[in-house]
Amino acid sequence: MGFFFSSKLSSCLVGLCITMERGVQRWVVDISGWDPSPQDFSFALSVLPSVEQPSVTRFVQMEDKKRALVSRLLQYALVNEVLAIPYDEIIIKRTLEGKPYLECGDVCTDFPNFNFNASHHGDYIAIASEPLCLVGVDIVSIVIPQKETVIEFIQNFSSYFSSFEWDSIVNAGTSDDILIEFYRYWCLKEAYVKAIGSGVAYGLDRVEFHHSCWTNISVNVEGKAMKEWRFWLLELGKGHLVSIARGHPRSATESYMRTLKQAEFDEEEYHAALHLPNVRFVSRTVEQLIPVSHKGRVHRTSI
Repeated sequence: MGFFFSSKLSSCLVGLCITMERGVQRWVVDISGWDPSPQDFSFALSVLPSVEQPSVTRFVQMEDKKRALVSRLLQYALVNEVLAIPYDEIIIKRTLEGKPYLECGDVCTDFPNFNFNASHHGDYIAIASEPLCLVGVDIVSIVIPQKETVIEFIQNFSSYFSSFEWDSIVNAGTSDDILIEFYRYWCLKEAYVKAIGSGVAYGLDRVEFHHSCWTNISVNVEGKAMKEWRFWLLELGKGHLVSIARGHPRSATESYMRTLKQAEFDEEEYHAALHLPNVRFVSRTVEQLIPVSHKGRVHRTSI
């Protein structure tokens, strides 16, 4: 009886993993070649609900508007594709700390905790989603400081790192090595903070990362090893890095916890979700984020 029950449970978990893998998505858009006319930009903006549009138009610089717009479009396009919710029925809200979440009611029945996170910096905008675990994503563009030395630049952020991390950064090698090491740690810290739904006030110095040549990445929070978390750090190209954080829902902040369907899982189910494949980033264009139904409203567009 015990063997039969165990085999049946394992079969159920295999089926659950296959289903949940659809909820693991990684998309990225390179906006460096997107130079929309005012009409094309307004057309793309009109895809968003009217309540979302001020979050784009509030920016003064066009590059900032583009990043904000594509970040929102990615969220709606991903929800539409994965959950098959029509664009005009998608409701995305934000916590007090600004963490986006989907109000999906009974639509997300295949996924215990479908959630997503977006990031943009430099030329790239990315989004990542998970079916059960919390997810955070962060992009950094490695920019060489122009008005100060690398050491002077990173010194402005020294309070955000543990003594172990800081030693690793300043002893990384050349100025270029030091700058890259700084951004690697920073990228991971941001992904973790974004995953749990915390604001910038969270004590980043209490979040300490360890790694083996930037693989097998782990984190200690206030000195405690967080074994229910996994991290990945990848190169996007053109001097950009992207990190992914995947972890336990019980780590979520109070305000974000209230948006989740479930915070506690049995060990086997959570372990299966934690070790789902971390899929490759899929490159998307802005045009691919515009729903076909919306494109039909106009005769011509050069998005």
